[in-house]
Amino acid sequence: MRTPTNGRPALGAVLYFAAVLSLGTYFTYASVQGDYGLFRRVQVEGETRHLADRLAELEAEIADLENRTRRLSDGYLDLDLLDQQARDVLGYVRADEIVLN
Repeated sequence: MRTPTNGRPALGAVLYFAAVLSLGTYFTYASVQGDYGLFRRVQVEGETRHLADRLAELEAEIADLENRTRRLSDGYLDLDLLDQQARDVLGYVRADEIVLN
């Protein structure tokens, strides 16, 4: 670095190092905190895991509902399921049962 006669560094060198330091600080901050930084990546991965778990739950629920629908269809009638649905929806009770409120 070239120094003037009074022993101080040249103004251009100081501005150059200040600009390099500023850019380095900005890019370091952006790589950690920015929209595509490390913290955002961890957050997105967490959301991905949560949504994958939720998808698995919904797929299991859909499979259960499809199974119940098939069991109540005209081609295949499950009498136990029909009895359960009639009891739940219509409030049916057999004559030999005791109802407790």
